[in-house]
Amino acid sequence: MQVNRLAYSQFIKNEAQKLGFLFCGISQAGFLEEEAPRLESWLNKNMHGEMRYMENHFDKRLDPRLLVDGAKSVISVGLNYYNDQLQLDPSAPKISKYAYGADYHFVIKDKLKQLLDVINEQIGEVGGRAFVDSAPVLDKAWAKKAGLGWIGKNANLISKKTGSFFFLAELIVDIELEYDIEPTADHCGSCTRCIDACPTNAIVGPYIVDGSRCISYLTIELKNEIPQEFKGKMDNWMFGCDICQDVCPWNRFSVLHQEPAFKPHPELHGIKRADWEEITDDVFKKVFKNSAVKRTKLEGLKRNIDFLKPIN
Repeated sequence: MQVNRLAYSQFIKNEAQKLGFLFCGISQAGFLEEEAPRLESWLNKNMHGEMRYMENHFDKRLDPRLLVDGAKSVISVGLNYYNDQLQLDPSAPKISKYAYGADYHFVIKDKLKQLLDVINEQIGEVGGRAFVDSAPVLDKAWAKKAGLGWIGKNANLISKKTGSFFFLAELIVDIELEYDIEPTADHCGSCTRCIDACPTNAIVGPYIVDGSRCISYLTIELKNEIPQEFKGKMDNWMFGCDICQDVCPWNRFSVLHQEPAFKPHPELHGIKRADWEEITDDVFKKVFKNSAVKRTKLEGLKRNIDFLKPIN
């Protein structure tokens, strides 16, 4: 059985690579003991802002066996989305790199479905479920447990080989596999670039991000008006933010993604600031047809763009 577990795990990692995933690691499903007090403290300090869903299913967030019947293994994968394209108008409002192309939820879910299908074909009947940022799973904790990187001072998972511009997702399955038990050491050292660069002071201390102050939260998750205290501090971001990753020294090892679905709409980077400020429903639907930007809807994007305008 031990031989089978080893062979099955290697097979799964090989198939994940064929599907375009940057990396794949496997850990034993169980209770995330270290994460429990951290998550509880973070919630008690209201660092989740309006993301009330974070308060739900506390136990399920910490134990995947409560999400998938008979769960024994967590297969963690990463998909690269790094792109070095810049908007042609330097004064135009900015969009996070991860939202340039198609919505990653659908892209990754499809790949994980393919992975589960091939596991069933080659290994036998395996029960499992894919998770892509849409259920109470602590992606970074599982990726760290599988030895795929360390959680940096900006609370992102960082890989020594590829930086941090990648999506994380999981396939939780009901078979025992060979587990990656070698954790990655923390290589942030004395560096504080991400903390120093955050214009809204969202990184309140090493490894602690106040989500309610994060530009990504303010431009995407926040449904009410953006608090005036952040006026002039948004660094011209209208959807998401890449600052703490852009300044991270480990991202000098980022490589351009090879995922066709993540190619930006041909018109996206050419839109000028004045056109963003007058964006119409037709343009929004065309440029962001399959994009994660649709999450904020046209009204939300307009709210963000208006908030970025300087006070006359």
